[in-house]
Amino acid sequence: MYSQSSPTKDDQPPTNGTKSRNPTMQKVLLAFNSILMSVGNCGGPLILRLYFIHGGNRVWLSSWLFSGGWPIILIPLAISYIHRRRTATAGSKTKLIFMREPLLLFGSAVIGALTGLDNYLFAYGMARLPVSTSSLIIASQLAFTAGFAYLLVKQKFTSYTVNSVVLLTMGGAILALHSSGDRPAGESNGEYIAGFLMTLGAAVLYGLILPLIELMYKKTKQSLTYTLILEIQLVMAISGTVLCTIGMLINNDFQAIPREGREFGLGNTKYYVVLVMSCVIWQCFFIGAVGVIFYSSSLFSGIVIALLLPAVEILAVIFFREKFQAEKGVSLALNLWGFVSYFYGEYKQTKKVKSIELQKAELGTTTPPPNQNV
Repeated sequence: MYSQSSPTKDDQPPTNGTKSRNPTMQKVLLAFNSILMSVGNCGGPLILRLYFIHGGNRVWLSSWLFSGGWPIILIPLAISYIHRRRTATAGSKTKLIFMREPLLLFGSAVIGALTGLDNYLFAYGMARLPVSTSSLIIASQLAFTAGFAYLLVKQKFTSYTVNSVVLLTMGGAILALHSSGDRPAGESNGEYIAGFLMTLGAAVLYGLILPLIELMYKKTKQSLTYTLILEIQLVMAISGTVLCTIGMLINNDFQAIPREGREFGLGNTKYYVVLVMSCVIWQCFFIGAVGVIFYSSSLFSGIVIALLLPAVEILAVIFFREKFQAEKGVSLALNLWGFVSYFYGEYKQTKKVKSIELQKAELGTTTPPPNQNV
């Protein structure tokens, strides 16, 4: 399950940080980042839907919220920086990403801009599509992620991985069977089609972004640590925020915020609470996503996202009184089956690798040394 990276120039661990030194800690951090991503993946669409349901209609503002919580990342980075300064040996320097590798900075900024564009496409679609339809389209992201991962990072597929991708994609497709019943009233065909195409574009683009992040990890010339991953996410978030801020300025969103707050269905105060919570929740998703890719792979990140789509449906039923058709239950079962298939395949692969390594070790200890007298 864990992706392999090329060695670095210095006498450092592999570019995947500490996994070779402490596999248990690596698994713990993978689980932690998966939880962060799950919180964002489930909570983000719900709070975005809450914004649109109660009168919000600013798409650029909504997309800005995806990355606008980037100052949160400064807290763990400041703690890490202070710790490194205190433990640094005499004469060594504690440098940030900006001073270490300009190409890595540039790559992070470009991917961040693409993420900002993807956020806009996703927000546009969420403003015009019901959850069932948008979930169907977003589910196709896994297939795009798998395809781009194969092309960009040479992702290896087993029969279990392929089975998992197929099941998770089918699980998302099942959600569309009764999507027409949830279609927003009074929406024109043009708006509905535009929302559909925008959401499909978001699925394709994010399916590309995840392997691009993994590829950037592999191509960097320095040893990757989780601190560096947070710095990369900080640059990506700032880049995405700048792009969306430009969109907000062009669309006059800043001037519209006070008026929209006064007219918000839940009240002015709760309007700003929704905006702030949206920033926090979406930042959890993006921090978790880059962490999952770091400790595992872009494909695994896509699988976690696909697994959680039915959970979003269930939460929408609970909080927004949406109908829970039988198709949603079937979708949940297929997604759980696909997730179990993926992990069972990884378990068998890990067991096989350990068996091969054990056989090599036994051969190394039992093979007699060559006859020096010949």
